[in-house]
Amino acid sequence: MLPNRYPFYPTFIIFSIPLFLLFPCCGKEDSTPNVAPDALISPTTGTRQELTLDSIFLYARQAYLWNDALPPYTDFNPRKRYGGITPELTAYQLELYDISQYKLRTDGQAYEWSNIDTRAKYSYVERYTGNSISSARANTESGVGLNMRQHLEIAGKKVSYLAISSFPQLSNIQNELDEAFAEIAAAGSSHLIVDLRSNGGGYVESAEYLANLIAPSSVKGKVMFSEQFNGRMQNKQATILQYQPYLDVHGKSVYYNGRLATMADIDYSEIANTHYFSKKGALEGITQLYFIVSNRTASAAELLISSLKPHLSVKLVGQRTYGKPVGFFPIRIDNYTVYLASFLIRNADGWSDYFDGMPVDIEVSGDNSLPLGDPQELYLQAVLADIAGQSSKNKHLKPQASSRPDKICEPDQYYQTNDYTIPVVKQYFKFKPF
Repeated sequence: MLPNRYPFYPTFIIFSIPLFLLFPCCGKEDSTPNVAPDALISPTTGTRQELTLDSIFLYARQAYLWNDALPPYTDFNPRKRYGGITPELTAYQLELYDISQYKLRTDGQAYEWSNIDTRAKYSYVERYTGNSISSARANTESGVGLNMRQHLEIAGKKVSYLAISSFPQLSNIQNELDEAFAEIAAAGSSHLIVDLRSNGGGYVESAEYLANLIAPSSVKGKVMFSEQFNGRMQNKQATILQYQPYLDVHGKSVYYNGRLATMADIDYSEIANTHYFSKKGALEGITQLYFIVSNRTASAAELLISSLKPHLSVKLVGQRTYGKPVGFFPIRIDNYTVYLASFLIRNADGWSDYFDGMPVDIEVSGDNSLPLGDPQELYLQAVLADIAGQSSKNKHLKPQASSRPDKICEPDQYYQTNDYTIPVVKQYFKFKPF
């Protein structure tokens, strides 16, 4: 397809333009095509809080992944439910929690159930800060995600180890990843250990780049993963998104078909949101890939694992992961940013069913006081034992270091809040053809 008819632009989808009254067509005549029914019956006047409550629900009715489970506006009646709650952020959080509990799994539990009362597992709302993700997650903006790398030899096998605590913007980690994988390729490693136990996620672009460094050139052009939006969005019926401007990575407006582009101009079909392998670097010889994981491993970190599973021999070591096969794009409403779970992440096999986390192949539990990269550290020891074909309790297991560990930074700096998961931040979209 010709580039000028199917434009492709990067964006962080963060909006600096003050927006309010964000329902489409309030007060428009009924003959308007493709107008959401709720928009025609929701009130056009009210307090700021009432209008924001309306907007949150109306956006969910069109852009939420599980919008098919939501009741009509008149039945939900957000003003009556939450209009008297203060402070207003609490009202919005309660509304979003209730929205998130409608869609049930086959076992009767909501997809967004969590063990924290009145808090959805995925979706959330926060005050607008001007950043592409919240201040609690801002470490991924400029932080160093690669914490340590080293190379070992055990049972005659060359092993490389990487500890990656987050996926910051690619520009902040690409050089280190390139350097690390050049070393791994030069070392001739056949086994790769990627330590993601503290990795709560981050930017899709960075996780995707890492997958392309790990995967062999034989998978070039094959599906890495796809993003599946709800039916309304795929069928070009999410008209409310015309009130969200589309901005590039520099926060600048983009023109589309002779006018300012909006998020309603995006192609949300699964075909347009399918990602393919494009080999990076010189590494070709990995025969066994290990991921060290825990219940802190989430979002883009799980996407990396899921994407590589159909194409490589993969083992998970540690504890079941968090379980976050969904992604977001921020929606600006008045002084708040709403993150609705908006798309399902599927790998080349169509697998996305890890809402309860990914199970491990080798379970490891217990506190650890040894530093990352120490061969006697519980998790790494379990991986090395599996490589050597021995029990991890074997005290005579002593791998030989083929290089000095390169310690870059401490991973704990990334987790200063109780919410250690970072939303899957989607940066690149394609526009609809015109």
